[in-house]
Order: sequence, then C-alpha cells, then structure tokens
Amino acid sequence: MPRFYVTTPIYYVKDAPHLGHAYTTVNADALARWHRLAGDEVLFLTGTDEHGQKVARAAEAQGLTPLEWTDQLAPRFQAAWADLDIAYDDFIRTTEDRHTASVQAFLSRIHDNGYIYKDRYQGLYCVPCEQYYAEDELLAGGCCPVHRTPVEHLEEENYFFRLSAFEDRLVEWFEAHPDAVVPESKRNEALSFVKGGLRDISITRTSIDWGVRVPWDDEHVFYVWYDALVNYVTAIGYGRDDARFAAWWPSVHHLIGKEILRFHCVWWPAMCLAAGIDPPARVQVHGWLLLGGEKMSNSSVNQIAPGDLTAEYGVDPVRYHLLRDIPLGSDGEFSAEGIVGRYNTDLANTLGNLLARVATVVGSKCGGTGPAPDPASRLAGVAGEVVAAAVAAWGAGQPHLGLEATWRLLRETNAELEAAEPWKAEPGPAVEAVLGSALEVLRITALLLVPAMPSTARELWRRIGLAGVPEDRRLPADADWGGYPGGGTVEKGAPLFPRRKG
Repeated sequence: MPRFYVTTPIYYVKDAPHLGHAYTTVNADALARWHRLAGDEVLFLTGTDEHGQKVARAAEAQGLTPLEWTDQLAPRFQAAWADLDIAYDDFIRTTEDRHTASVQAFLSRIHDNGYIYKDRYQGLYCVPCEQYYAEDELLAGGCCPVHRTPVEHLEEENYFFRLSAFEDRLVEWFEAHPDAVVPESKRNEALSFVKGGLRDISITRTSIDWGVRVPWDDEHVFYVWYDALVNYVTAIGYGRDDARFAAWWPSVHHLIGKEILRFHCVWWPAMCLAAGIDPPARVQVHGWLLLGGEKMSNSSVNQIAPGDLTAEYGVDPVRYHLLRDIPLGSDGEFSAEGIVGRYNTDLANTLGNLLARVATVVGSKCGGTGPAPDPASRLAGVAGEVVAAAVAAWGAGQPHLGLEATWRLLRETNAELEAAEPWKAEPGPAVEAVLGSALEVLRITALLLVPAMPSTARELWRRIGLAGVPEDRRLPADADWGGYPGGGTVEKGAPLFPRRKG
C-alpha cells in the first residue's frame, strides 16, 4: 500500500492560532483525507514549536515560566483544529521527551560526521523570526524584511553547522529531483540561493536556556530552527524506532509557507545529508493568506481567529473557501465579501439548490424513493471526465482545481434538469432516468467532497439514502457511473446551505 506522510510547519506558541495557520492546516488535512480516500496509508503530522527566545519573552511578559505558558497555548491550537474538523494523526510538541531524544540523536550524528564546530558569532537577529540576517537583507532602518521591526545585534559563542560544505550536493539534489520542491518558481528560488553561495550557520545559543540541550556541551541549547525542523523525523521514530522511520521517511510531503522556504528547501535538506539520510521527498510551498494586502501573522493586527469564522459561516464553508479560492503556491486575499460570494454562488445556489430540487421532485414524482441512474445519460461522460480531472488535481496537490472540476459536474447537472424539467412531466421511466442520474451525480459529488467538506459529504450521502459514510469508499473506483443503487429513501430536509446576505 502506498504511503503518504504529510506535515505542516509546527506553529510558534507565542500567541493563539490565526487564519494563516488555518490555511496551511486545512490544506494539509484535505490532502491527507484525499490520500486516505485513494487507499493510501496516511500519516498527518502537525504541532507546536515551543522553544526559543520569543517564546521565553512572551512567557516572561505574562509572569509565567515558558513551560507554563506553552502548556496554556498548545491546547488552543488543538482546539482550533478540532473546530475546523482537522483529522491529524499526530500532534507533536517540541517540549516532549520523544522530541528531545530525536533532536539530540539527529544533531549528534551531524556532529559525529564532522559538520558541526564551535566559534564566536556576531550578527543581526530578528527575535520574531528566530533568524539571523545580513545587513543587505534588511529594510531601511535595520528592520526585518518579514516583521518590519528592528533587529538586534547579538554576539556569543555558538556551534555552527557547515552549510557551506553542501553547495554542490544541494545543486545535484535539486537537479536530480526536479519535483522535490514545488511549484517550480519556488524550486528556482531555493536553487538560486544555493548557487549564490552558502555560509555556515549558527545552530546553538548560550544566552538563553529554553531549548533542547546540546548533548556534548550542556552550556548550549539548540537554536530553535535546528530543534523545530527535526520534528518531522521525531514523529516517525528517528533515533528510537529505525524500522518505522525507514518505512515513512521516503513518503514525506512537507507543506510550508513561502516565508520559511530557505529553512525547508536549503537548510533542512543539507542537515539531512549531513546526518546521512535522504533529503525530504517533497516540499510544497504555498503563498500567503492576505488581509488588506498584508500577510496575516501573530505580530500583526490583521489576524483573524479561525473560530470566529466557523461560528459565523460554518466549518465546511470556511474550509471550502480556503481550499477553493486560494491556489496553493500563490498569495490569496481573504475577505468577508469573498467568502459570502463563494458561499452563495457555489454552496447555496449550485450544490444546495441541486440537492433540494432533486429531493423535492423525487418526493413528488417517485414517492420519495430514489430511482437508479440512466446508464446512457450524457452526465455519465461528464462525470468520468470530472473524476479523472479531480483525481489528477488532488494527486498533484492542487485542491482548488479538484474542486473546480467537481463544480463543473454540478453545474452541468443543474443545466440538464433545467432542460428536462422533470417537475413538469408525468411520473414514469423518463422522469426516473433524469432524477436517478442527478442522484448519481450527488453520490459522486459526496465522494469528491470528502477531503474539502467532510461533514457536508456525509450529510449529502445520508440524504440521498445511502448507507455508511463516503470516507469508507475508495477513489477512483467507487466513482464509476452507476453506483447509485436506487430504492433508497431520499430525504427532503432543511436547506443544506441557506443563502446569506452580504
């Protein structure tokens, strides 16, 4: 059975989760659900990054120890993901003992292989980024290019990773694995950075003690990125369960935002090579979720709590909007007008009205019993094309294209009903053929909606009289035309998506 190991970045616990975090996590959840539906063995990892200077400072500002602070905040991420119907398999916290063990084992291997050394470091440091910057990378006034706040000058004794030793090997890796980083524009950006020359990087700190101790020198703790990145191998047993690690690592699929491209597409592959393991199989880079043209972040005033949106619009409409309107790889603007427009057009009008219309006419013309589909229906060919397009899109990590294909089938089915007008015809085989085919489209739609809108998929499945749940089916086989059995009770319930005012 194929495996699919999908990860989100682990999120800083400096503050509560915002919609930018939710965007990444919903996409990862949808990809995980798709691969489960395709019959793959899936492992979906998310979690929280709880070490580092900015976490320690935030805790101090609250009058708490760092662990007390992170113990309060980590559950807020878990609660936010529960509100969004996120079905992760593992939630990792970097304060867990299993993670400490894997970090120390992983970086000890790099040290033993000769790629870590001690030196003094002077540099310009952004605490919110937990990253050093060169002067030519800063904005006017010595400000961080991401957070637009002044950086700090730091000088201390550190251990360094010999990143410079991996220029040629990284270029070889990029050229030998052209699909390891997608989209191509982000691959080219990372490759250009490598070809521009790599400098060794500081990986430990002595000025703080909130972190994983360096096992060969307990005066140092690992700098947060070299702790955090290791979470991806911690979760699959690195240093603790060699067989499990070997089984899952070749199938890893990192989903990240473009602001952390350098860490995941340059530093992390080099660290893997230094530790003697393969670089990640795939890194998929997405753009930013924007509000008023600005990136959402914990340090900005434009953040939106996911729970506020789900309370207002419902869980599945929020998931649908994030997946449908913001293609992975591009920046996307979030707005209340956008979510209401998509809700009314796609969910209320196209999907909701189709279900309501079919259920009503089945009730009036067929006594509420769903007829079998017409094997010769034109919609059979459309459905075949749509399923093939959706399978290809989801498999390529492009949820918006999978959903776009699905809505083509719904629109064409609505057009078929408008042309046939079964509500005006006398009951009989012709009406049953039209309605049975529409019910078959709703069955296939329920399957295709499992990754994006799992609750809606289950409700749609139930209302057209099918037993079980669509998650237990398999694509593409179970989406072949003719799967709706007929003979079940079709329920005319409340509107699936009542129209909303803007």
